[in-house]
Amino acid sequence: MSPSPSDAHSPTTSSAQGSPRPVPERFIVSKGTLRWDRFMSSAIVFGGIGIIVAVFGIFAFIALEIAPLFQGARIEEKTKVALAAPAGAVVGMDEWSELPFYYDGGSDVVFQPAKGGNAQRLPTGLPAGTLVTAKRHDPLKGRVVIGTSSGEVGFVNVSYLSEYQAKGSSIVKPSVSAEPLLPLREGVSAPVLDMDYADSGDKKLFAAIQEVGGSRVITTLSLKQKKSLMGKGKTEIDARDDLTALLAGAIPRHVLVAGTADSLLTLTDAGEVLYFYRLSSGWELRQRFKPFDGGQVTGVDYLFGQVSVVCYNEQGQVRIFSLFVPEGGTTRLFGLTKEFQPIYGPITYYRASQRNKSFLVGNARECALCYATTASVRRQVDLPFESVSVAMDAKAEHLGFLDTKGTMHLYEISDPHPEAGISAFFGEVWYEGFAKPKYEWQSTSGTDDFEPKLSLVPLIIGSLKGTFYAMLFAVPIALLAAIYTSQFLAPGMKRVVKPAMEIMASLPSVVLGFLAALWLAPLIENRVPSILLLVISIPISASLLGILWGRLPIAHRNRLPKGTEYLLIAPVMIFFAWVGWQLGPALEKAVFVATMPDGSQIADFRMWWPRFTGMSYDQRNCLVIGFMMGFAVIPVIFTIAEDALSNVPPSLTSASEALGASRWQVVRTVVLPIASAGILSAIMIGLGRAVGETMVVVMATGNTPFFDESGNFFFGDFGIGSGQFPLADHWNPFNGMRTLSANIAVELPEAAQGSTHYRTLFLGALVLFAMTFVLNTVAEVMRQKLREKFKIV
Repeated sequence: MSPSPSDAHSPTTSSAQGSPRPVPERFIVSKGTLRWDRFMSSAIVFGGIGIIVAVFGIFAFIALEIAPLFQGARIEEKTKVALAAPAGAVVGMDEWSELPFYYDGGSDVVFQPAKGGNAQRLPTGLPAGTLVTAKRHDPLKGRVVIGTSSGEVGFVNVSYLSEYQAKGSSIVKPSVSAEPLLPLREGVSAPVLDMDYADSGDKKLFAAIQEVGGSRVITTLSLKQKKSLMGKGKTEIDARDDLTALLAGAIPRHVLVAGTADSLLTLTDAGEVLYFYRLSSGWELRQRFKPFDGGQVTGVDYLFGQVSVVCYNEQGQVRIFSLFVPEGGTTRLFGLTKEFQPIYGPITYYRASQRNKSFLVGNARECALCYATTASVRRQVDLPFESVSVAMDAKAEHLGFLDTKGTMHLYEISDPHPEAGISAFFGEVWYEGFAKPKYEWQSTSGTDDFEPKLSLVPLIIGSLKGTFYAMLFAVPIALLAAIYTSQFLAPGMKRVVKPAMEIMASLPSVVLGFLAALWLAPLIENRVPSILLLVISIPISASLLGILWGRLPIAHRNRLPKGTEYLLIAPVMIFFAWVGWQLGPALEKAVFVATMPDGSQIADFRMWWPRFTGMSYDQRNCLVIGFMMGFAVIPVIFTIAEDALSNVPPSLTSASEALGASRWQVVRTVVLPIASAGILSAIMIGLGRAVGETMVVVMATGNTPFFDESGNFFFGDFGIGSGQFPLADHWNPFNGMRTLSANIAVELPEAAQGSTHYRTLFLGALVLFAMTFVLNTVAEVMRQKLREKFKIV
């Protein structure tokens, strides 16, 4: 039988027996829908690829910003200058390294253009017939300090001026001037063997070693300069002092004057360093120490800032001694803080940077560029010539090595990030002025001689601390609320509570930070005992009421509709919370009584806490952060956890109840295990929100990096009371902190692009990402295991 025309045009499929059957037209997808589906599928694929590329692009950008922090210094020869400096001459350079000079103690200072040309001689202006017996170049102040055979001291100013030409080029012009020579001893003409000079403004000090009667003596010449409304007045001699009696038989060889013009150091022939300090009553020998146990000390020189001295010897060893107050002491003394890897051969010259804590030491065939803060050797260079001295420009970008033939070899330095390194970011560093190594973050200061302190450890601890206290407050409340809402609350009320919690999640963090700083912090400051009673009274009252409610006969309990028990519990909890808040001052008067130094007693928790534990108490502290940042995290955890709990199949809960299990037994044994993977995801998402929170932390804490003074990570001095507490100080709930995210937000807008500070902030961002990545990875592994363990099918 032939098919009808309608059957011929009808779509058919084959049945199990092979006979065709019609397919309805409504199951045929239109070509437009198929094209749109293919377009959307492609868009999703390209969008996913684009997101992956964007993420890797961000990582690449961060890596490029961070990579220079871990690169060493580069020192390369640039050119040679025929300086023709004789042996023993002091050499120096201008800040552009275009016009090096030398001074050999004669009547002229000789300048030689680095690009070639005739040498330029400028007279010093010293009196005719002056015989210079000692000289020292001070590049920081641009002068050459001199001492004469007749026992006079003074200095020659060497300055530069850059003048711009019509075509945009510049020319460097030098100038030389001499200050009047001053006699060290009245009526005594003794040659100066070594000397130094410092000017702190109103106080000025010369110190010199002289040969008097066949023995060496130390003489100081103090100057004063009065200031008036018209400016600086005339410089006058204040006092002359002979420190020879304080030497106790030591023979001085080298003298250094501190920039404050109130102290000096002397290196003796025996390899000892003597530290003299000037009091109102006169000079005193405050300290004497030996930098090295063996090997002759070849030099002692100040580091930039003149808080530390670099000592070096004939065995190539380099050590740094810094001024600090020893533990238990009251006076600043020098102590060994850094030791460097020795170079081969004796160290014969030294030059300190005028910009940071870098310095150069070396000998005829080798030199080493070092950085004092991290005690690292940035670069060691083998010299293809025999070097006798070195000069460094003011920008620490060029070195000028003077060889035995009088030729200056100009080298270019590239070391933009000497203060960086693994030890600087994550290790304990002994900074100037500190009595021991510390973890410290202090990136900027008001002075040029400041040591950047770039340890990320206090910021990491701050991030973990803020997150811990926020989660400690948020997780119990959010999870218990989710359990109650999903399993016990009446459906009608649930439709109100859950959207309200979701709306809470949209509150801007800046608003929460504003409330925390201006409302919550002052409120909590005076009512900590009340807060403690609230934390105790609310859960205890709810638990007791629950126990009593469970002991009532079922007939009485059934009078209250299922899911509306909160109508009974909430008023009781509010009442006990009010009672606890009101009893807080009474508890403070009874328990938290602080004994003051004068013997009086004050009932004040803010006074009691530091005296009982030895920890500080700040208004903006972790208690405030725990409440307010926890308030920001609670809606996130609640929403996701409630969804996971509500999605447990009703057939399982109904079966459990049919077998006689109570509602709490059903939740504990059935609902929670099945929903555990989702609950863990909720906690980890909340944790990620807390770790990355910025505005609340910036506004509601002191925003100060903090680390335990004893260097403990977790535990402090074991004991309760009398200034001891078994917790490291940086975990103190009553002080503030600075987190990685807050640090980036506060300091990145002010950081100079490409600087060490700028790149370190990007490193902090990478550390923050690494922390969250590790936590999320661990959480995902645990979630998969829980999901596999408690899967239903």
